[in-house]
Amino acid sequence: MDDRSYHGIRASRDRGSSERSEVMGGVAACGDFVTVAGIDCGTNSIRLKVSRVFADGHGEDVVPRMLRVIRLGQGVDENHRFSDEALMRAYEAAEEFSRVLKEHPVDGIRFVATSATRDAANKDEFESRIEDILGVRPEVIPGVEEASLSFLGATSVVPRTGLEAPYLVVDLGGGSTELVLGGDGDSAPATDVVSAYSMNIGSVRMTERHLLSDPPTDAQIDAAVKDIDSHVDEAFEHVPVGRAHTIIGVSGTVTTMTALVLGLTKYDHRAVDGVRVSYHDVFAVDDAFLRMTRAERSSYGTIHPGRVDVVGGGALVWNRLLAKVAEAAWRDHGQHIDSFVSSDHGLLDGIILDFGRRLLENR
Repeated sequence: MDDRSYHGIRASRDRGSSERSEVMGGVAACGDFVTVAGIDCGTNSIRLKVSRVFADGHGEDVVPRMLRVIRLGQGVDENHRFSDEALMRAYEAAEEFSRVLKEHPVDGIRFVATSATRDAANKDEFESRIEDILGVRPEVIPGVEEASLSFLGATSVVPRTGLEAPYLVVDLGGGSTELVLGGDGDSAPATDVVSAYSMNIGSVRMTERHLLSDPPTDAQIDAAVKDIDSHVDEAFEHVPVGRAHTIIGVSGTVTTMTALVLGLTKYDHRAVDGVRVSYHDVFAVDDAFLRMTRAERSSYGTIHPGRVDVVGGGALVWNRLLAKVAEAAWRDHGQHIDSFVSSDHGLLDGIILDFGRRLLENR
């Protein structure tokens, strides 16, 4: 089976992955919870969060999410290897995370690396150095597992939002974008994945591959749209997105564009989490920021400085996906989807919840 596609079955969990994760700080699991650290290392950013995971499956933050933009995937699409500069940025962030973890001992760490690391020829060098710094070796997970964990994280808050299943979770990253359909509202619980697919398109890849001018030209945008649409059309052959009743968007691109729609002067994750955004509003904002110069984008405090040059590429991917999902839903069951829900919960939350639950099961 193609490791990008996953149909009608749960993604298999690598039981060996918990054995590779080091127990840190000598803290024994006690009571009805464990304390775990999750690290999500993507193409553009790296994130750390420390949480307690309880026996009933829910999590509670000890150290709220820390994010550093390291652009690990810079040039990987073209050169198929990490640059020395990108590696140094990653190691500096890992050193910072190590200092935090010394102050907040945990029962285990899970470090997950995604799109850029899957594609880099020198990933062994990266993995070994990270292991030296943090005491745990990165897991380079396939796209289907990334999709499943993103779905777990995004839907972990669904019961309190009253959203209508089935859900299509879209995790739009720097190097890849995952589509995950799950929870049919009848036979399948909200957290059950029906099908998923990982596409090699994202904010960094589209910017480096097509949007080379500042601002991008119409010809460059047209080429990017053609590239995006071909990947999306292929993904739709594997994931029946037309069945979706609710679109949940996760990742920095989605939440950043949501913040801009809301007119925030600085980014506030609490303000963007769980907000329903209309297509009309997001299409207008996405297109405007796609066509801005980088200098113009940098004047907006809602955009992290590390996203300024690539947020237009991510916005274009997001626009095309939303439009195509709406068309598919109309064809499938006559539903007029004209909005999505922005979520600040995604892959990192899924990493922590999945790892914590497995530690509790195995202690």
